[in-house]
Amino acid sequence: MKKISSILLWPILSSEKFAEGVLFGYRRIVLLAFLAATAFLAWQATQIRPDASFVKMIPSDHPYVANYIKYKDDLAGLGNSIRVVVAAKEGDIFSAEFQETLKKVTDELFYIPGVDRSALKSIWTPNVRWTEVTEEGFVGGPVIPAKYDGSEASLEQVRINILRSGQVGILVGNDFRSAMVQVPLFDKHPETGEKLNYQEFSQQLESLVRDKYSNDRIDIHITGFAKIVGDLIEGASEVALFFAVAFVVTMVLLYMYSGSVMGTLVPLMCSFIAVIWQLGLLNLLGYGLDPYSMLVPFLVFAIAVSHGVQIVNTITLESATTGADKVDAARHAFKTIYIPGLTALISDGIGFITLMVIEIQVIQDLAVAASVGVAVIVLTNLMILPLLMSYVGVGRNAIAKAKRSIEKTNSHWHLFSFFSKPFGATVAVTTALGLLVIGLYGSQGLQIGDLDKGAPELRADSRYNLDNNFVTENYSTSSDVFVVMVTTPEEYCSRFETLSLVDRFQFYLQNVPGVQSSISLVDVSERVTAGLNEGNLKWRSVLRNQYVINASLSYVPAGLMNSSCSLLPVIIFLDDHKAETLKAVTASVEAFAAENVSDEIQLHMAAGKAGFEAATNEVIETAQYEMLIWVYTVVSLLCLLTFRSIRTVICIIAPLALTSILCQALMAQFGIGVKVATLPVIALGVGIGVDYGIYIYSKMQTYLQQGHSLSVAYLETLQSTGKSVAFTGLTLAIGVVLWALSPIKFQADMGILLTFMFIWNMLGALILLPAIACLLHPENREVEKKVKA
Repeated sequence: MKKISSILLWPILSSEKFAEGVLFGYRRIVLLAFLAATAFLAWQATQIRPDASFVKMIPSDHPYVANYIKYKDDLAGLGNSIRVVVAAKEGDIFSAEFQETLKKVTDELFYIPGVDRSALKSIWTPNVRWTEVTEEGFVGGPVIPAKYDGSEASLEQVRINILRSGQVGILVGNDFRSAMVQVPLFDKHPETGEKLNYQEFSQQLESLVRDKYSNDRIDIHITGFAKIVGDLIEGASEVALFFAVAFVVTMVLLYMYSGSVMGTLVPLMCSFIAVIWQLGLLNLLGYGLDPYSMLVPFLVFAIAVSHGVQIVNTITLESATTGADKVDAARHAFKTIYIPGLTALISDGIGFITLMVIEIQVIQDLAVAASVGVAVIVLTNLMILPLLMSYVGVGRNAIAKAKRSIEKTNSHWHLFSFFSKPFGATVAVTTALGLLVIGLYGSQGLQIGDLDKGAPELRADSRYNLDNNFVTENYSTSSDVFVVMVTTPEEYCSRFETLSLVDRFQFYLQNVPGVQSSISLVDVSERVTAGLNEGNLKWRSVLRNQYVINASLSYVPAGLMNSSCSLLPVIIFLDDHKAETLKAVTASVEAFAAENVSDEIQLHMAAGKAGFEAATNEVIETAQYEMLIWVYTVVSLLCLLTFRSIRTVICIIAPLALTSILCQALMAQFGIGVKVATLPVIALGVGIGVDYGIYIYSKMQTYLQQGHSLSVAYLETLQSTGKSVAFTGLTLAIGVVLWALSPIKFQADMGILLTFMFIWNMLGALILLPAIACLLHPENREVEKKVKA
């Protein structure tokens, strides 16, 4: 084992002397190169832009999404779209003023770049029509008549046409006090060919529609994916504020801890430069920042601060104990920290890369962003930081403070060292096992997907969710659309066999929990057939006579069949998009399809907003455990190669695993589902937490090799590395706990989870790690027993 690990670790071990020689042998040249690189990457960082895409948010390889992409051109308006509702504060929609406003809003939306104009719908667009049966046959026309002039008579005609059109509850509110514009979107800007800029699009909706037409008589409500992303990007601008607050808090606490101005400013500067390098490199690689990866720079800053504190702490102790000058102290710190620091950062980076197993591009982009950030920390904090400290030093006050600390051991460190003794270790491990049972029990309530209505990423009282509530309460068709695609041979979708099957399917859906209503070609056929027979409801059904069916489908609204009559979408409106609702719907559709499809008629899931979320939930449900297996396997392997002991790996990994399980229980308790926004948190928490264990164990191992007992070695470790681990964990927790105040709910959720993981990982490293080491390494309990070779 030792031979294999030596071979595998050879690049890291051999790079130490080379890096030390270059850094401290050519200090000025290295610093000039560093400054030049920082200037260039800072300029690149200013070019980075928010990058959100509907396609990035969904698992493109999932069968549901693959089916949608296959038939995308025939599913107009059933992919990425928004809804804009114009509502009258008083009265109803049958006034000249309201109709004029609705017409102007429709026109404004029509000309916004990115809108699929051919599929845009409102009662003012010509593709929304009414039909009626008279003694002369069918008559019909657009809902807004050509001779509309705003008079009472023409408004009454509009009322009649709306009732004839069947758009009540769809494009017109059930109470006739609002009207909707359905706005399908392209994924790319039609003029530039670039990805649609959701931030810009959302701002245009606000300035050109909401701000322009909202007044004391009119309200505007906007829902849809593009608006959610726009609001997230707008709210994410507050991330900069939280980052600034965290920076100041860290600076104050770091100065109180170190007592050194330079020992405070230099680590913070290098950590901030790490963020600049990360953003600059991401821009060079063609990446942007979407709302879900905007928090990654803070995590990079947190990891960088963690390593920076270790280096400054080591410099200070070296200066205090041996009297080494600035250069020698910095050189010693570099050699001391290099191997454990590089091992920890490699573990972080590879751990983050494991997120790539989740086939959702937004998570894969987050994995790249986090890994790039960790890679630059190797340069900015592991190498450049000690180089800068070799020039400025930590100062006399910090050295004097360190000497006083060494001479007088704080009582709370003796309290922690209690857990490195047999009785204390037994208490700690027993308590951990109890917490493990509680965590496993509590995590059983953890659910996949969204657990709330509307947009769970935003607060319940956010403008978007209030808009969504208005639409849900006043329209029969919710924004949670689930589309089942019925495919047939060409010219077969209107056959009796197909329509009869779809009719049974829609009747079957009425008894599925969570289904509000459904629409398909069958509804058109039945309605027109009844109309052809004097409106008699007995005729409102699918007839066996193909000629009658053909006559009933002489005019079909767009989106209910394709041009070759080989695709018939069934549009299902759900009560919400909660995980349990989507699971019930998909299971029900699969059960019906298994019993009723044939070689000619197939049912395929799924398009629509709810369909994509169902696909996402399935991917996440499978990938979450795969991701955890990968991240723990990779981190465990690296620890095994570094320390060459399975027992050591258990000491480092067990506290992290306990924290992960407790985090899942916390998510279940707080009603936080596992979804795109929260799934990466556990991997990120493990990546940061492993640093604590590696630093503590490597330092403790150094004292053990000097012949100290475990309790003495651990007390010495607490006085040096342990202090900085405790400081870092508490400081980072204080920084992220402020996120709980964010207007973006998923950011607040991440703040709660990361605060929990920072603190528990820190406590796990300080309490559980030495306790497990005590029980697994009985040979180290007494000073007279030497460490095995």
